[in-house]
Amino acid sequence: MKQSAISVSGLTKIYGERKAVDDANFEVPVGSICGFVGPNGSGKTTTIRMLLGLISPSNGTGTVLGEDIREPEKYLPRVGAMIEGPAFYPALSGAENLRVLASLGGFPISRVPELLAKVGLADRGKSKYKTYSLGMKQRLGIAAALLPNPELLILDEPTNGLDPSGIQEIRELLRDLSSAGTTVFVSSHLLSELEMICDHLVMLRLGKVIFTGVTHELLASQEPIIVAKPEYEVDLNKLVKLVQEAGHIVTVIESAVHIKALPEWASTLNRLAFDAGITLQSLSPVLPTLEETFFEMTGADE
Repeated sequence: MKQSAISVSGLTKIYGERKAVDDANFEVPVGSICGFVGPNGSGKTTTIRMLLGLISPSNGTGTVLGEDIREPEKYLPRVGAMIEGPAFYPALSGAENLRVLASLGGFPISRVPELLAKVGLADRGKSKYKTYSLGMKQRLGIAAALLPNPELLILDEPTNGLDPSGIQEIRELLRDLSSAGTTVFVSSHLLSELEMICDHLVMLRLGKVIFTGVTHELLASQEPIIVAKPEYEVDLNKLVKLVQEAGHIVTVIESAVHIKALPEWASTLNRLAFDAGITLQSLSPVLPTLEETFFEMTGADE
């Protein structure tokens, strides 16, 4: 059995009469990239704060890197984290900020240039933090989280404010870290990104874990769908009615109908549409994406 970097059992946090986290059970394998997802208010940040020893659980148990979460001083030196946005001295440069943090944490200052290069800030290390864009601030936050050369990296929305090329760079960085043995536990709203890089997932809804396991197993277990788009949008409602009359569940997403049906029903739909005078611009059977699966399982609205 693969060792767990994070393991929680019955983890619960109660504020007054509200359970922010309710009897959570999950494990994060060592060396994996594990996505942590759920609608706003589902308990993600509360869980992360318990894992980092910032707040104490009301009930339940957990371990991080083999140590009890009630004794965070035993594992925090081996954990890097960035939660709720990074905070730095505005008047200092990026490199100076990292050197201050390295000195305070007892980490080698010699790692600062290497970390700036790793997050794509080598050419802006001497610029003052107050001149940084939001994306650059996020990158510096990740560099700071890497100062301890951590065995476990916990990131809350690490791609916030990044452009597509910046997101790709962070994606490659997380893959490199995982390949080198670092476990990455990452919370993000960009589900398409998590689908590309995460081999494991933990999904929350209203404080409860509704899925924990291997990403591709979750997606493979979902019902296949057929996506059909009419050539003319005026035929959209007509196509929806046609599918419903055939006994299938249908959802309209961006001028296309998403139908819960086996792939082989696509040819039948093509004939039905043709007989009804509807020309289809596209017709393809697909497995649901992580985003579609997430919204179906959580009932979350964008």
